[in-house]
Amino acid sequence: MPSPMTNVLGRIPGRTRFVFGLTILVCLPLLIALAALSRAHWSPVLDLAMTELRVRDVGTRHTPLIGLPGRIGNFPDQGSHPGPLSFYLLTPAYRVFGSTAWSLELGTVLIHGAAVLAALYLAYRRGGRRACLAVAVLMAVILRGYGANVLTQPWNPYLPVISWMVVLLAAWSALEGDMLGLVFFVVAGSLSAQTHVPYVGLVGGLGVVLLGWLSVRHWLAVQRGIGTVVPLVGLRRWSITAVVLGVVLWLPPVADQLRRTPGNLSMLSHYFRNPPEQSIGFGSAARLLLQHLNVRRLFAAALQHSDYFKTVSFDLRGSLLPGVVVVLLWALCAIAAWRLSNWPLVHLHMVIGATLLLEWIAMARIFGKLWYYLTFWAWGVTTLISWAIVWTLVVVLRRWRPALDPQMRRTGVFVAAATLVTSTLAFSWSALSVKPPEAQLSRTLGAVVGPTADALDAGVGAADGRAGTYLVTWTDVAFFGSQGYGLVNELERRGFHVGVAYAWRVPVTPQRVLRAGDSTAEVHLATGKFIDEWRAKPGVTEVAFIEPRDANQLARYNNLRAGAIAELKRLGLGDLVDEIDSNLFSVQLDPRVPPSLQATIDQMLLLGQPTAVFIAPAGTSES
Repeated sequence: MPSPMTNVLGRIPGRTRFVFGLTILVCLPLLIALAALSRAHWSPVLDLAMTELRVRDVGTRHTPLIGLPGRIGNFPDQGSHPGPLSFYLLTPAYRVFGSTAWSLELGTVLIHGAAVLAALYLAYRRGGRRACLAVAVLMAVILRGYGANVLTQPWNPYLPVISWMVVLLAAWSALEGDMLGLVFFVVAGSLSAQTHVPYVGLVGGLGVVLLGWLSVRHWLAVQRGIGTVVPLVGLRRWSITAVVLGVVLWLPPVADQLRRTPGNLSMLSHYFRNPPEQSIGFGSAARLLLQHLNVRRLFAAALQHSDYFKTVSFDLRGSLLPGVVVVLLWALCAIAAWRLSNWPLVHLHMVIGATLLLEWIAMARIFGKLWYYLTFWAWGVTTLISWAIVWTLVVVLRRWRPALDPQMRRTGVFVAAATLVTSTLAFSWSALSVKPPEAQLSRTLGAVVGPTADALDAGVGAADGRAGTYLVTWTDVAFFGSQGYGLVNELERRGFHVGVAYAWRVPVTPQRVLRAGDSTAEVHLATGKFIDEWRAKPGVTEVAFIEPRDANQLARYNNLRAGAIAELKRLGLGDLVDEIDSNLFSVQLDPRVPPSLQATIDQMLLLGQPTAVFIAPAGTSES
């Protein structure tokens, strides 16, 4: 007698079971990573603490209308990324699973899982089970390339990397005549563009190309009676749906623009029309693009470990020839697809061609330090190009040797299934050892939060228990206050009324601003040399302290410090010597510091700093 579960599954359409089953298989490593992360306490710092503060605000009168602060303008009046959609999408899992830091990671995985599901659903509509399997392989390779650490943390440069692939596949689907693709394009594109500003040009540019081409095809068919390659199915219905969704999703940033002067959209516009530094230009952008197309380097890294996109991102040196070969091979494949009148391939190559052009333009507009995450989206495009090249070569071979077609189909399914399973297993194995973001800073912060909360509860020093209002301040020698943001977040999580000074109104949100005169006491986090300075202040009570380095690590740190100081003096950078003990991260960022010395400072940063928390009378930082 069939079980109830069998009866339920029997009523689900076969297409739905197939797409959902493949989605679960592709996303299995992320579920394993979530289980591994649930075993470790995580205290978010810096951007991730800011993210949790905003997710906590969703649904209140302080619901965020714009995205996370970025390197847009000058502190303390910097602008933010365009929109809050990622905060809204993270909120359901965050609320249901206890508003913990881990629930943010769960929400992140659910966002990526929904993107994978959307990609596979679009593929099934294009070509049934075989197309769905092929795209599943594509997504499995991309997920493993980004790795569990990237795909489980809700950092805004990381959140759109999979939805960006949905944007590309949705554009392809729309060119194929399936106008439902426009809806997916708008939703995934809005998430990408609102969450991290580099996607604005990519999504916007591709949207203009897509709508322009579809408009021309529709005009030729209706006005001139010229038939199109494929009919535009559901054009009116899905176009209207996409427009309505687009308007709704962009209402919050527009509302912010209307409510504030200047609004965030104005700040973004002004900043990118008047950048503070010279952009890298089209020549450097072409080299950067070709380095991101080095499939040989990616393949070599993929044979060794997961998260190969991030690994390769930190070393973009070497020959440009492999990238040139990929571009030429892709161009030949696009021509071959056109000559064979294989319209699904032609349309895919059209999307890739437009995206490559937009990538080049976007990279040319980068100014300032070339952080790896500014072009993190490019690795997904490189994988899609490789996938399109393989598909084209298979089509050409089948036309050239039609007698081999049945065997090639069987072989193709076998290779695809083997690649999917192998990639998923390898990714699952690496996911078992995933660590929370900024684990060393999280551990240190986690060690001082508990004693600090206990001291506030007990009314130690100037504290007044839960009835008090506390201004959180910090002086940090290494990470420009990363743990200070985390301390605000963790104390608020525990129910304390905490806030920050006016200067931090953008990163910590305006509603959390406190004046010294309005606070009961000050909670101050200090690291490194600032600890002794705060110990010497009158009326201050030290309530927590941790030295994260053992004796061997401390000795190593001191040796690295001595070597760094000697090297700075040798290079004639004596003006940076004092900052070794007061602002280590700024030394690492200084463009005059050579890569070898930057690597030394990286090791010092990873070793950590002694950290203490003090409760002080209100206004102590200002005295």
